[in-house]
Amino acid sequence: MTAPTPGPVAGLLLAAGAGRRFGGPKALAELDGQPLVLRALATLTAAGCHPVRVVLGAAADEVGALLPDPAQAVRAEGWETGMGASLKAGLAALSDEPGPVAALVHLVDLPWVGADILARIAAGATTETVARAAYDGVPGHPVLLGRHWWAEIAETAQGDRGARDWLAGRPDLRLIECGDLGSGRDVDHRADLPSASS
Repeated sequence: MTAPTPGPVAGLLLAAGAGRRFGGPKALAELDGQPLVLRALATLTAAGCHPVRVVLGAAADEVGALLPDPAQAVRAEGWETGMGASLKAGLAALSDEPGPVAALVHLVDLPWVGADILARIAAGATTETVARAAYDGVPGHPVLLGRHWWAEIAETAQGDRGARDWLAGRPDLRLIECGDLGSGRDVDHRADLPSASS
């Protein structure tokens, strides 16, 4: 049996959350004058991901109107229940695309996770790949999911856990250290974003 050959990686941006603690959808928040959803989309594109799909939920019309290509938008039914519904909707949308061997799952509230980190995780992806970024040994995002596993992951994705339960304890999960490229920190509160005046 031959090993799977590396191939193109799709980008899957989860941007459906209402941002209850944040005070509104994080996708619409701005950093350096750019909405976080467009910043993350540009990062996935710069990392070589194609196609890229953006999963929408809260303020879907408003966030969707920002996207350069309406075809990139995927509306998640039941997005209010948590990340699981978004992941399920995104993987279902990507399953209609014949090319990608894997999906690189990125979160809209990680504006300081750059294209160099995404490209490092996506490198050499195959249909069997299961990998995620680590920062000083602590697992984080993005997460790379080989196409072979998409249906299985979608079946188990629920609530706020996304693929966490599916990933837990997998011997084939590769942690790829990225602490030399960034901290992997997310935006949790408005105070986490520098104000325009600072």
